[in-house]
Amino acid sequence: MTITQLHYVLAIAEYKNFTKAAEKCYVTQPTLSTQIQKLEDELDVLIFDRSKKPIELTDVGRKIVQQARNIVNESDRIQDIVDQQKGFIGGEFRLGIIPTVMPTLLPMFLKTFIKRHPKVKLIIEELTTEEIITRISEGHLDAAIAATPLQNELIKERVLYYEPFVAYIPESHRLHEKSKISTEDLEIDDMLLLEDGHCFRDGVINLCKVFKNHVDDSFQLESGSIETLVKLSNEGLGMTLLPYLHTMELNDKLQSNLRHFEEPSPAREVSIIYHKSELKMQIVEALQSVISGIIRGAIAFQNVEIISPLPTSK
Repeated sequence: MTITQLHYVLAIAEYKNFTKAAEKCYVTQPTLSTQIQKLEDELDVLIFDRSKKPIELTDVGRKIVQQARNIVNESDRIQDIVDQQKGFIGGEFRLGIIPTVMPTLLPMFLKTFIKRHPKVKLIIEELTTEEIITRISEGHLDAAIAATPLQNELIKERVLYYEPFVAYIPESHRLHEKSKISTEDLEIDDMLLLEDGHCFRDGVINLCKVFKNHVDDSFQLESGSIETLVKLSNEGLGMTLLPYLHTMELNDKLQSNLRHFEEPSPAREVSIIYHKSELKMQIVEALQSVISGIIRGAIAFQNVEIISPLPTSK
């Protein structure tokens, strides 16, 4: 049994196709198939059910894949040990970022990070929290930036910053004349929300304590982007809540519709998260250092109350 064979097993388990797995592993399909056959012969079991389309793992195959991930991760740690000993910060690093953080945070830190660590090849994907958790657990992401806490035993979290919620209230809304608002002012029935699957949406729902008296069909409008929520609000269709960094991009006219919360301000905790195996920690720490240094000048709020990104039971 070799590490290379285990890499092949993981590739087939991911792509459910020998040809595609071979392409991703940069080998020919016959080479990959031969190595998998050798491994199955050595173990005297079938890892894959080739009669199914797409290919499926057998019962024992699922257990083998789970252990293979552990072994491959531990083998990768050897290179990490060498890199850290040499003080080397470089190589490929796969980073996921949730949609409500990506457009504001990425432009703030990316150029600085690349300039400071030119040997790191960042591969960045915009993903939902659910997708991020799955990919980190399966070893397809090295780290991610997401709202926390996530309460997942496989994932470790390092807080980057706390980002307050800010209300966007158009002139026609009942709360527009208030200089500051409280959570008791919020009513879910006139709240414009992001579509299901966004953790910021769940945070807003958690904040609206009256939600427990409502059901999903009480929502009037949902959208896939914060920019669209602002436009719908300007049309008199309700108010919405924005992450603080998004408000910095609004023009003066739109900013006149912003209302901050009374302290402690409701806020989300944004962290860099990674697998508990702690691979490529030198790059995780480099990202944390750059982002924390930049964000410190943009968000100076201290007196906040963290709102969970996890959906509440109804």
